Amino acid sequence: MSFSFFKALRPKTPQEVAKSIKESLVALDTKTVSEVKALEKALEEVEKNFATMRTMLSGDGESEPNLDQVSQLVDEICKEDVLTLLIHKLPILGWEARKDLVHCWSILLKHKVDSNSCCVEYIEQHAELLDFLVVCYDNKDIALSCGIMLRECIKFPSLARYILESASFVLFFKFVELPNFDVASDAFSTFKDLLTKHVNVVSEFLTAHYDEFFDLYERLLTSPNYVTRRQSLKLLSDFLLESPNSQIMKRYILEVRYLKVMMTLLRDSSKNIQISAFHIFKVFVANPHKPREVKLILAKNQEKLLELLHNLSPGKGSEDEQFEEEKEFIIKEIERLSC
Repeated sequence: MSFSFFKALRPKTPQEVAKSIKESLVALDTKTVSEVKALEKALEEVEKNFATMRTMLSGDGESEPNLDQVSQLVDEICKEDVLTLLIHKLPILGWEARKDLVHCWSILLKHKVDSNSCCVEYIEQHAELLDFLVVCYDNKDIALSCGIMLRECIKFPSLARYILESASFVLFFKFVELPNFDVASDAFSTFKDLLTKHVNVVSEFLTAHYDEFFDLYERLLTSPNYVTRRQSLKLLSDFLLESPNSQIMKRYILEVRYLKVMMTLLRDSSKNIQISAFHIFKVFVANPHKPREVKLILAKNQEKLLELLHNLSPGKGSEDEQFEEEKEFIIKEIERLSC
C-alpha cells in the first residue's frame, strides 16, 4: 500500500485568483492596529495572491503566460471591482505586494479583452481613482509606486485628459517642490508626461485653461529652488514649442510679464538656465508682430540685454554654430529697437 502525504495543488483559475485577491483586500478592512497579528496575516495573504496574479499575467520565468487566462483574469478584475480595491488599499500594503502590483499594473492596463481595454475603460468610469493616485504623492511611503502607476495611466489620452482637467492637477505645482527630492523628482516626471505625451490633448487643455495654468507655471520658473527653475524652464520649451501649441506660444510671447520672467532667467547664475531661457526669449524678440509693450521693455533694457547676449555662450557642443547664428540675429533685432 502506498501513501501520498502531499497532494498536488490544482492551479487556481483566473476567476479564483480574482476572487482571492478581492477577499484578501476586503479582509484588510476589518483589521485595526490593535490586531497586529491578524493584520500581518491578512497582508501575507494579499502578498501571496499578488504573487499568483503576477505569475498568471507575466509567466514564471520558464513559461510564457497563457493569454486566454490573462484575458479571463483581466475581465474578472474589472467585473469584481478589484481595481478599486487595488488602488485604495495601496497605503497599507507591504513593500513586496506594492512591487508586484506596480509590475502587474502596466499589463492590466495594456491588455485587451475582445479588442476592449477593460481596465482603461473601468478607470474612465471610476476616474476618482486617478485623483486618489495623484493625492498619494503626499504619502512618501507609496508616492513612487503611485507615480509609476500614474505614468502608466497617462499613456492613454482619455486618462491623461481627465487628470489635466481635474481639480487634483494643480497639486503637481506643489508636489514638484516637495522637500523629499526623490518624491519631487518623480512628481516632476509625471507632470512632464502629462504635458508632453499627447500634444493635442495638451493643446486643448492649455487653450481652455491658459490664464490659470501659466499663473501657476510662473511660480515654478521663479522658484528659489534651482532644480525647479531648470526643470520647469526645460519643460516649458518641450511643450510650448510643439507645433500643436503654436497658438498658445503666440499668445504667450505677447505678454510682457512672461518676457520679464525670461529676461530675469537670462541673468541667472546657472549657465544651463541662461541657455534654456534664451531659447524662449528669442521667440519674443523674433516675433514680427511684437506688441508695443514688448518693444518698449526690450528697448528700455537694450544695453543690459546686449551685454548679456554678447557674453552668452553654450559651451562646448555640436550646436555652437546654430546657437551663434541665432544669437547674432537676436542681437541685431534688439539693436534695431529704440524707446
